[in-house]
Amino acid sequence: MRKDVMEQLRTNKELIEFVRAQPHWYRKLSRDPRDIYSAQIAALHHFEKTIPHKVQKFSNNVQMASMMMHMFSSMNSQS
Repeated sequence: MRKDVMEQLRTNKELIEFVRAQPHWYRKLSRDPRDIYSAQIAALHHFEKTIPHKVQKFSNNVQMASMMMHMFSSMNSQS
């Protein structure tokens, strides 16, 4: 593998973790170093760090908080 690709992997902790978890990316990057950007995007999807994933997590947290508030308010109204 080219030195510049290895350096990018070393500097990005999540990317090297992703490549270790999915060795077919190591082979892809060895054959075509320009695929580093595709690997980075795949790693973002793997670790759920894309904007849609973040929005979904935020939405789930808001929904959970809303449910808890509703539960607490119903418990107070019963007392």
